[in-house]
Amino acid sequence: MITLVTGGTKCGKSSYAERVLESFGGTKYYVATMNPVGDDAQEIIARHTEMRRGKNYITIECLRDIGDLDIPEGCGVLIECIGNLCANEMFGSGEVNEAVLKITEGIRALSERTAELVIVTNEVGSDGNDYSPDTMQYINEMASINRCIAEFADNVVECVYGLAVAYKGKAIC
Repeated sequence: MITLVTGGTKCGKSSYAERVLESFGGTKYYVATMNPVGDDAQEIIARHTEMRRGKNYITIECLRDIGDLDIPEGCGVLIECIGNLCANEMFGSGEVNEAVLKITEGIRALSERTAELVIVTNEVGSDGNDYSPDTMQYINEMASINRCIAEFADNVVECVYGLAVAYKGKAIC
């Protein structure tokens, strides 16, 4: 089962994604994609770590190359989040790279090995278009990644004000 969870900043995406995976009875992995640089990143990481306390996740940091993760077959995986992964793939090497195929193919490969895959992403493209060329490329890459994952996901859910709205499949909790 693949569930894509989208929404704006601090809308409840992470909490919802964790609730989806709570009912999974097997080994659960939390794939953290945020580059831990700066006070804001450290604050977010600390908050998410606290949210997962006592929930028996195995945390793996994966800033790039999501398809290369060595995760055993049949487990549950929560990826947090595609926005960070896309930024890391695009800008992590010091030059701007395309990320759509690398991320979507990596996610698809990972989904073939997992029993339950929950993917957190960010809502993009609804807040204007007067950005630098690199930012516009990031927004376009994110939109393409989100569309591609939504196509093969079983459930696509948007979190709005802490509420889960299903656009495909169902809101599981």
